[in-house]
Formats: sequence, structure tokens, C-alpha cells
Amino acid sequence: MELSNEFAVGIGIEEAWALLTDVERIAPCMPGAELQEVDGDEYRGVVKVKVGPITAQYKGKATFVERDEAAHRAVLRAEGRDVRGQGNANATITATLVPEGEGTKVKVVTDLTITGRAAQFGRGVLADVSTRLLGQFVSCLETKVLAGVGAAGAEAEAQMGAGAPAGASDAGLAAGGNGAGATATTSTAPAGPRTVSHERAEPVNLLETAGAPVLKRLIPAVVGALLAWWALRRLRGRS
Repeated sequence: MELSNEFAVGIGIEEAWALLTDVERIAPCMPGAELQEVDGDEYRGVVKVKVGPITAQYKGKATFVERDEAAHRAVLRAEGRDVRGQGNANATITATLVPEGEGTKVKVVTDLTITGRAAQFGRGVLADVSTRLLGQFVSCLETKVLAGVGAAGAEAEAQMGAGAPAGASDAGLAAGGNGAGATATTSTAPAGPRTVSHERAEPVNLLETAGAPVLKRLIPAVVGALLAWWALRRLRGRS
């Protein structure tokens, strides 16, 4: 199924592109997702989904298959499998960034294939869920990531206004903090997967997130079950 969404961020397109293609930086804002490992351009982790009392955990990976900086278009391929073998999810996510005033509009098209418990909701409910989850993601970006960017920029301006040369603070830290005659050393990162430490993600509760659409789907089923039960009782009463 294909799901289409869009959202806006209050930063310029170049800054938005750098931010939204930095998976490690934005991963903590993805509802239910937990980035655990990075191996080159491959990002590995889990996505937790809760349906009523049942929690499913999809373990998988995501890889950029296209990253066109000139066109500000990125395509991410994600694959996940329920750790209990009760379903899987595959998605190709295409994000296109366009300027909008002083900010940036992001158009997202997701080609999603899903099996297992989450598939019972159908396209209508999953489309509503994706919109709500995207709203949570953007809200997190604004309060936790973009706010930090603004604070860092204000601090840099304050340092320059006080006569401190740009990068002086960072240079001092890199030199061990004394900034006088210390020699910075560089080290080569070891090859292979790199572990990423983040807070554990809470599972996405599909029933709570979907809300009214799920109830609309359940009501006909409940009514149908009641009618079947009533008809069965009538038949038994006649026999």
C-alpha cells in the first residue's frame, strides 16, 4: 500500500536536508524506533508496535538507496521481521524537500508491505496512524533537535560578540582543554558495525494512536457478531 504525508520544518532547505539525512541524529524522535547499530550506510535496530495487550518487535535494517543532494530527494529502504516470526514489514520511503518561505516542506511517500497483527487494520487506519506518528516525529524534532540547533547558534553568536574567535571552544576541547601548546591526536575508527546508545523506545500503541478509525472498524464487527449470536439463539429456540 502507498501512504502519502507531508510536513514542514522552520529551517532552510540545506539545513533541513543535512538534518533529515542524519539518521543517528533524528532516530530518537522516531516513535517506537530504536537505532542500535550502524555499519557504513546500513542502520540496524528495532521497531516496537503494540496491538492491545500484544507487543510485536520488528528487528531490521534501513539503507539509503538514493540520496540526491542537488534535488533534495532521498530514498530509504527499510526491512523488518517480527522476532517471533509472526509477520514482517518492508517499506520504501521517498522524501522530497522543497523550499516554503523561510522554511522547508517535506513530502513523504511510503510504499509499505506489512503482514501479521498490524496488517489487520487495513490501509485507511494505517494511513491515519502514519499521519499521527509523523506529527509526533515533527513535534519531537522541533522541541528536542531544532531547539538545540537554535541554542547552539545563539551561543556561537554570543562568543563572537565577546571577541572569542570562532571555533576556539571546540579547539580547546580537542586539545585536552588547556589550549596552550597541546597537540591534538587523531585515531582511526575500527572497521565493522558501530554500536549506538539511545534510550529504550516505548512501543507504538496502534489502538491508542489510531483512536476513532479503529473503533469505526470494530463497531461493524461487533454488531455482526451480536446479530449472529441473536440469530443462533432464535434457531435454537425453535428446535
